[in-house]
Amino acid sequence: MESDLERRAARRFTMNLPMKVRFSADSGILEKKGETRDVSFRGLYFVMEAIVETGSPIEFVLTLPQQITLAGDVHIRCYARVLRVDQNKGTPGIAARIERYEFLPASA
Repeated sequence: MESDLERRAARRFTMNLPMKVRFSADSGILEKKGETRDVSFRGLYFVMEAIVETGSPIEFVLTLPQQITLAGDVHIRCYARVLRVDQNKGTPGIAARIERYEFLPASA
């Protein structure tokens, strides 16, 4: 038997994309910059200079660059829930499950 059980239901892509993450904190709604490490249509893993609680809802905007879309930059707003927070590697790593998303209109 394998010791590492693969629970991912969707293929993940290694991508370092900038993102803006909004979440609730004691002081209200915060917005912090982060960067993805890997992304799938169901979830992602990212790093951010802030700690969020496991189970917390978050909102973030990803920008898929022209090199990926082969058109123009595409902005996607995602609503997700934090599954895990890894605090043992300098900048905290956060795994989140995407619950829904929407494409944002292109900037004029």
